[in-house]
Amino acid sequence: METEILVIGSGLAGSIASITAADLGKEVVIVTKTNELLSGNTPWAQGGIIYKNPKDTPELLKKDIMEAGDHHCWEPAVEQLCKFGPKLIEKFLLDRFNIEFDRKPNGELHLTSEGVHSLPRIIHSKDKTGEYIQKAVLDELTNKPNIKILTNHTAIDLLTLSHHSKRSIDIYLKPACFGALMLDNQNSKIFPIFAKKTILATGGLGQIYLNTTNPKESTGDGIALAWRAGARCFNLQYIQFHPTAFYSKHHERFLISEALRGEGAKLIDKNGREFMNEIHELGSLAPRDIVSRAIHQTILESDHPCVYLDISFKNSDWIKERFPTVYQNCLRAGVDITKEPIPVVPAAHYSCGGVGVSLVGRTSLQRLYAVGEVSCTGVHGANRLASTSLLEALVWGYLAGKDASKDNADDNYFPEIYPWIEEKEHIDPALIAQDWLTIKNTMWNYVGLVRTRQRLLRAFTTLRHLQSEIEQFYQKAKMTKSILQLRNGIQTAIAITLAALEARVSKGCHYVD
Repeated sequence: METEILVIGSGLAGSIASITAADLGKEVVIVTKTNELLSGNTPWAQGGIIYKNPKDTPELLKKDIMEAGDHHCWEPAVEQLCKFGPKLIEKFLLDRFNIEFDRKPNGELHLTSEGVHSLPRIIHSKDKTGEYIQKAVLDELTNKPNIKILTNHTAIDLLTLSHHSKRSIDIYLKPACFGALMLDNQNSKIFPIFAKKTILATGGLGQIYLNTTNPKESTGDGIALAWRAGARCFNLQYIQFHPTAFYSKHHERFLISEALRGEGAKLIDKNGREFMNEIHELGSLAPRDIVSRAIHQTILESDHPCVYLDISFKNSDWIKERFPTVYQNCLRAGVDITKEPIPVVPAAHYSCGGVGVSLVGRTSLQRLYAVGEVSCTGVHGANRLASTSLLEALVWGYLAGKDASKDNADDNYFPEIYPWIEEKEHIDPALIAQDWLTIKNTMWNYVGLVRTRQRLLRAFTTLRHLQSEIEQFYQKAKMTKSILQLRNGIQTAIAITLAALEARVSKGCHYVD
């Protein structure tokens, strides 16, 4: 298959990049490994997206982003987000896609607040903001005649001149990507997609941790694909742990939006004490890394498995109207948030680092872009400010789609590649399940909220040994989505551990005791 632009991932960033390129007349192929386009972290984004307060300024938003990022943010990227973000929300989300954001009785957009924001500037659709946005975006994407959609396809590797070209002297050319090798999950067919430009938009990596707010497909694929291809990755040590994921012995973790705390919910310990007031001047709305470590420490000191988030003192009808998703999810798990506090623990939430990109999403490999959570724009620094992720996806998705649509002479080179050699060995699913448990437990216990050099060294040794075993049976295995995700998960776990070992400063999400 050949196309002008290949987009791997169908979240907000990938979808906006695809639509932008299609608007400019380009032929686009967008691929997702799930059965539906509506996948990834975007539909799980509850809180909202940064817009603007009448009293707001780009300078004030920049100050908040820099403070949340522990002053490790790249200023040009932050300034670009603050400058273009509100304009693109108006251009796409309000005017083009007509997203139904919550409004006041007078028709004005309802603005809420979250941790470290100086004032309310976040627009939202109940507590399903990401889902509402993505559904509206996909409605347009699926009607674009020059966008071809491939669901249920998994990327095996990026095609690069140095790894896949049959022409040996291509090794002397500038490193470049010319598409990807794909697996059709349904019929196990493996084939290349040749592309003038490739845009990675594969999302997050939370599933390499034992506790996460991410969906099952967030297995770190994009980091692993870029790492193996030789693209520069950085800030990988900065994994943001969301302070409040629902805790239960009998139910899976799920996100309890920070917007609850923005609307007045209080963090309390098992005795009802508001412990955050003793730790930070912003109390329950302190930066996420500080809140997460405070909860972690409180759990250890109290010998209790969780802390609690209490919003039950608010009007019950208002709670159900403002937070219908959280209310229903908790009710299914046996907790009525209108009457009792919510048991919560921290969980791996967002990767602040990733594949390093320019202000238009270009990576260190020619013809390869990265957008969304898989990328590192420099906006988030050492810790992400709440509700910046959807805005970053919108801004860089648009700019990358626009830049990738420019024609360059080098984009037309597609070398002959080596054929894929089929292997037949079936892998025992018990081996895959056990390997995932090893990855998740190792990352949670040794490369988690609080790190030490000894823990990191132990993690590196464990993960390296496991990677050797995984690679051995990958080489002989009949290709499946599950073996590819495992291979990507172990590579991403090692990349994060290496970054944590090499980081010289304890900062933001990377906290070394």
